[in-house]
Amino acid sequence: MTISKPSTQLPPLRDVISRHGLRARKSMGQNFLLDLNLTRRIARAAGPLDKTTVLEVGPGPGGLTRALMEEGADIVIGVETDTRAIAALTELQAAYPGRLSIVCNDALKVDELALLAQFGRASVDVKVVANLPYNIATPLLVKWLLKTTWPPWFRNLTLMFQKEVAQRIVAIPGTKAYGRLSILAQWRCDVTSHFDVPASAFVPRPKVTSSVIGLVPRKEPRGLAHPQDMEAVTAAAFGQRRKMLRGSLKSLDFQHGGSVEQILSIADIPPTARAEELSVAQFCNLASAYGEGKANGK
Repeated sequence: MTISKPSTQLPPLRDVISRHGLRARKSMGQNFLLDLNLTRRIARAAGPLDKTTVLEVGPGPGGLTRALMEEGADIVIGVETDTRAIAALTELQAAYPGRLSIVCNDALKVDELALLAQFGRASVDVKVVANLPYNIATPLLVKWLLKTTWPPWFRNLTLMFQKEVAQRIVAIPGTKAYGRLSILAQWRCDVTSHFDVPASAFVPRPKVTSSVIGLVPRKEPRGLAHPQDMEAVTAAAFGQRRKMLRGSLKSLDFQHGGSVEQILSIADIPPTARAEELSVAQFCNLASAYGEGKANGK
């Protein structure tokens, strides 16, 4: 492991935040993590970073960014929508010459492959490590999971979520937390719960505990289905999770053919089953049957 030191002495993060007026904004889902021991722990959870490109979303004042470079990341590409943070990140950029690139943009709108190509990093190992802003964490993860091309552009994801969201990502069938996010994550990735981060570690202090989750893409998903069909089926099934599938799936679009009864029969799933009872593989079968029904106009 390479431990990289900055070219100049870095000031404490609290000083950086104060000097640049970086008061965390609730509207941006911001909570700054200042504990450098924790940021190093998050960076290490991503695995060895030597010769690795890291994409970080929402670096803010740069606490985790420092840790990523100290752990040996070849280059960190930080996507930050808060223009107030750019000055602080520029100082960090000067301390690690040639190793930090800053992109002022909304991560939900970024084309990651185009961005990586812009920096000549489209064909190298890329890891995503981020203390995600709470307000975009789930939609951003879904965006990455539902890419049509698989395996994806990232080697792994090491992400911080609210603990409640993290529990949904790793949940198993039959549990209260098991739902749409569980299916979408576990369909194409192996997921691991790394560790919790207490609210006291953040500024300002949130009302909830956070958790760090790891997702490693599977070369072969746990079943064949089109991402749009998987998204539609899971949204319908868990939109009314207390109902039997023969009822909850009626919200699906069968305009071009097919029916709830037909796709359940093709997928060999009892119509009286409920969404939380189905495995990830069964949801793949269900989404595949739904897609076939649309394509064939049955």
